[in-house]
Amino acid sequence: MVHHPSQVIAVTGATGLVGSALVSSLEQAGHAVLRLVRRPVQNAEQESYWNPSTGEIDADVLEGVDAVVHLGGANVAKQRWSNAYKQVLRSSRIDSTTLLARTIASLQQKPRVLVTASAIGFYGSRGDELLDEESPIGSGFLAELCHDWEEANQPAREAGVRVCQMRIGVVLSPEGGALKKILPIFRKGLGGPMGSGKQYVSWIGLPDVVAALEFAIDHDAINGAVNTMAPHPVTSREFANSLGQQLGRPSFLPTPAFALRMMVGWEMAEALLLGGAKIAPRKLEAEGFVFQHPTIAEALAAVLSR
Repeated sequence: MVHHPSQVIAVTGATGLVGSALVSSLEQAGHAVLRLVRRPVQNAEQESYWNPSTGEIDADVLEGVDAVVHLGGANVAKQRWSNAYKQVLRSSRIDSTTLLARTIASLQQKPRVLVTASAIGFYGSRGDELLDEESPIGSGFLAELCHDWEEANQPAREAGVRVCQMRIGVVLSPEGGALKKILPIFRKGLGGPMGSGKQYVSWIGLPDVVAALEFAIDHDAINGAVNTMAPHPVTSREFANSLGQQLGRPSFLPTPAFALRMMVGWEMAEALLLGGAKIAPRKLEAEGFVFQHPTIAEALAAVLSR
């Protein structure tokens, strides 16, 4: 590891669940953060406007930054996957990544690293097969989306910039994501596993996501796809049991598969709720990354105590 003190780091998606936590951590560590925003700029020293839909970006503000972290993208679980919304999901990821990677490639003083979000959807639904970064792509819409999302980084890579594609698992935080949605149900004692409960959930606590992103920025040996989830994936049933125990509530009421398919549509239910993958963070572990909360019980206890 090469220590890089007082860096200038550009971040997209800085107001999202992961982005806001990352920005806070970076600033506490003494780094300067440049936020790329899609709304009117409110603080010219900390923000720069960009609009991937129209190809607008100020390349000059990126000259000489040490690292870029790209966390943008429309919410995969926001609504049913109509053809129109699938296009929104694709363009929000691929167009923005392409614009950023091409802009970085054009700079005179390029950043040392581009760290971009990807997702475990790359692997598709794979049962209890243990997967790592060398495992082949899965099948389905999410797998294709993640593949094309990662490929959009190619201009930066070809220009000699180190690129890390963080395949992020299910992020645990009561402030957003899946946990926020299911907490009210579990607190009423009405929670339980999804469908059969046998599908794997490759999860990660929010503090460990932030730490992994910072780790990727600073560790020059890390490159390419990086599985970003805790080292102990659990089944949906194990997840429900652990959450119920943390809340002191029963957690045995399963949500039938047919009900989930009716609520969100067959394709979305199979990809996000009824399917799963058992994934190992091999690269992070090989480089010595230490998880703050490696087990589901530890992670839930930590995030629910905040």
